[in-house]
Amino acid sequence: MNRRLTTRESGFSLVEMMVSIALGAVILAAAVQMYTKSLAATWMVDQRAEMQEDFRAASNMMTKDLSLAGAGLGNGAAIALQSTANPQYGCDQTPTCYINGVAGLYPKNGATAYMYGLIPGYNKGPILNATQGPTDVVTTIYTDSNFYLNCYNPQITAKGVVTFSQPVSPNTWASEGCLPNPITTPQAPNDLAAGLTIGDVVLMTLGGKTIVAEVTGAVTTTGAGSTMKYLVPFADGDTLKLNQTGAGTGLNGANLNAAGTSSAAPCGSQGPCRLMIVTYYIDNTNTASPRLMRQISGHTPMPVAENIAWMKFSYDLFNDSTLAYCTNQPNPGSGDANDTCSNGLIPNQITKINILNMAINSTQMGSQFGLGFGYQRMDLQTSVCARNLTYNNNYPN
Repeated sequence: MNRRLTTRESGFSLVEMMVSIALGAVILAAAVQMYTKSLAATWMVDQRAEMQEDFRAASNMMTKDLSLAGAGLGNGAAIALQSTANPQYGCDQTPTCYINGVAGLYPKNGATAYMYGLIPGYNKGPILNATQGPTDVVTTIYTDSNFYLNCYNPQITAKGVVTFSQPVSPNTWASEGCLPNPITTPQAPNDLAAGLTIGDVVLMTLGGKTIVAEVTGAVTTTGAGSTMKYLVPFADGDTLKLNQTGAGTGLNGANLNAAGTSSAAPCGSQGPCRLMIVTYYIDNTNTASPRLMRQISGHTPMPVAENIAWMKFSYDLFNDSTLAYCTNQPNPGSGDANDTCSNGLIPNQITKINILNMAINSTQMGSQFGLGFGYQRMDLQTSVCARNLTYNNNYPN
């Protein structure tokens, strides 16, 4: 009798295989979910870190500029401007104006426009959210203390041209007393890094009168050494409408006409010096990412931060006549319902700038990994002392 040898091969039954596949799927799903959450958390942390970095840089720059409002402008921090051409700010050489598409006009006291150390811009910015309404703009003005133009004597040598030169006596910069230690030589007006360029604004005293004018061309030179002269053009038709060359017109009766002008002593309280007219506003021409912009005088604006969602200010003022405080005034001096306390007051009576809210959003995460995380957001609320606008140490109790 023949016997067949049979070998039994072991394996999984269908039920066992189904159970193992199900368990594997559960474990794999859990692993994928953990990976997705960790990846999303990493992305959000990176995004928030980037947002904090951008926001810190923007807020530091703005608060520094606001704290310098009026620095170097002298007691009162208010300079009378010619009013025939309606001098303006917030425009560059293209020429384009950026305060919600228009130019900013200097406040007037009677018929005279004044350049104050701080110019509020209530509701002058674009609307980013219909419910919130218009955003604000703010302009701060101070002298450039890092450019020693005050060491030079200015003199009008031709119509619309001011020549800056080293004083004849004494003959050394050190003896002028216009330089801080350890600086021994001022930068030349045509210095490539720090010198005057088209769009700069200069404060000068000429013929005993105060003049504010915008540079309209390249600086040229004559002479050499201590007799070097720097010719700076301040022609009519400038972007900021500051320059006046016609006889009998101009700032406080002065003008940029060659007739009857004289140079002022260097290192005077009113210059010559370069002014920093710094305007902060929101640019929403790219609606996907509104940007906080910083513009200096007549130069092209530069972006400071992206994804700005809101910007609003208010101001504290001190009434020198009544010795009264006016706090949290969004539109000071206007007489609006929220600003009745400051009705009739002017910007150089501002003692404090309150950043009610400056908000920045992160970039949108959207539906990445199937998760709608949307936006992260940061808000800034702080106050900045305008120490150069008022010389009274008066603050609300």
